[in-house]
Amino acid sequence: MGTELKIYTDGGCSGNPGPGGWAYVITKSLQIITEKWGAEKNTTNNRMELSAVIAALEALPSLSPSPGKVTVYTDSQYVQKGITQWIRAWKQNNWLTSGKKPVKNQDLWQRLDTLSGGFSLAWVWVKGHAGDELNERCDQMTQEAIASIQ
Repeated sequence: MGTELKIYTDGGCSGNPGPGGWAYVITKSLQIITEKWGAEKNTTNNRMELSAVIAALEALPSLSPSPGKVTVYTDSQYVQKGITQWIRAWKQNNWLTSGKKPVKNQDLWQRLDTLSGGFSLAWVWVKGHAGDELNERCDQMTQEAIASIQ
């Protein structure tokens, strides 16, 4: 059956576009088992939100050979709705939006789509800056990531 894991993610920029950072925290049984952040010099908020989730999912196989249910907590409705709702239509429409324009961040969406197929995932939106301890931890690490390249 595997182990139930929880992933908290965040991403952001100083300016949009501008220097950006992302972070994730992965927990098991209420204990943090790993956390990481990264930064890019010129990016967007949405790319950083996606990068956080991608990096966390890429880390999973080394943490738990067969994770059971994995719940991803994000304060980005773009990520949560994109992966649970919009992506089906984008793929059916050859990565075009309903307005017939190319989907922004298609490279990251395709990576996330491929990675998410390998796990039993639940996606939960949490309100940012509302006191969720691990969401706040990710936000703090994201700000540290941004500061590291400014």
